[in-house]
Amino acid sequence: MEENNKKRAEDMALHDTSLHLDDTDGDFPVHWKSGSLKYADFKLMAEGGTAKLFTCRDINLHREVVYKTLHSELRESDIEVQRFLREARVTAKLAHPGTVPVYEMGRDRNGDIYFTMKRVRGRNLRDIIQGLSGKDEKLMQLFPLGVLVDSLIQICQTVAYAHDHGVIHRDLKPANILVGGFGEVLVLDWGLAKVWGEVDLGHNAISEGADPALTPVGRRYGTPLYMAPELARGDSQIDGRVDVFSLGNILFEILTLSQLLHGETAQEVADNLLTKDLPDPSDFTSSRNVPDALEAICRKALKKDPRERYPSVQSMLDSLKYYQLSGTAIG
Repeated sequence: MEENNKKRAEDMALHDTSLHLDDTDGDFPVHWKSGSLKYADFKLMAEGGTAKLFTCRDINLHREVVYKTLHSELRESDIEVQRFLREARVTAKLAHPGTVPVYEMGRDRNGDIYFTMKRVRGRNLRDIIQGLSGKDEKLMQLFPLGVLVDSLIQICQTVAYAHDHGVIHRDLKPANILVGGFGEVLVLDWGLAKVWGEVDLGHNAISEGADPALTPVGRRYGTPLYMAPELARGDSQIDGRVDVFSLGNILFEILTLSQLLHGETAQEVADNLLTKDLPDPSDFTSSRNVPDALEAICRKALKKDPRERYPSVQSMLDSLKYYQLSGTAIG
């Protein structure tokens, strides 16, 4: 395990993260800049359907940070502004090794909301799984099944911590998981989180033409390919077991390197989820050895009836830890 972590660190750590004297010394000006004015050297890092992420430099602390802001055309969208604010505040309040530290929230000179957070480096789990599926030799060395299971355990620890603090993620998927160069695993994008005290009013209907692989703009349900049946139906009462189902979906991909659900549209994915039997990992692959214990954990997490699933993420986490120690499933 130590050798794998060392190789991964050597592969993923970037040399430009080293500290130099210019980064730590020097005077602090009397007329210093605050708010959005203290950020410079913006470079586009990523762009999604609702927001842009930039890397930039905090000129006061001499460090690189990530600066996130909504697309300008969404500044009047109550749902997207609420989602953006929730992501910033939930992430800031969930101070855990598996979440990204948030530094600041504010408005720029145009009045647009932004927040800044730690610059983290790594690969998202979606890219890792796709690379493994494509027989990428370096990724196959860095991410054998044991390392992927360790990563899932870290994901479950973070989500269990969030549940203990009254937060349900609702949009867990490989693209929202970042695996760093030293084995750290971060759960990203808390914009769809359900928080303690939020009234359940049901969820927006699934748009017929929505992309099943993306978190939909202007909707409160999660990504169709990873949502639990309760979310696909638009149930008004949901709990932490929706995250259990999504974690089972992620485990299915780890075991098979293939997606659990399929469909050309979001509605087709939802229909398949609600009306068709879900495959077992061992039925889906012949080239990868699927341990019986992990398959049992996956099957239980993916029960369509939430009463038959693990009652909590902590229960699923306990089963994964037991497997890690013994190679067998609890019970």
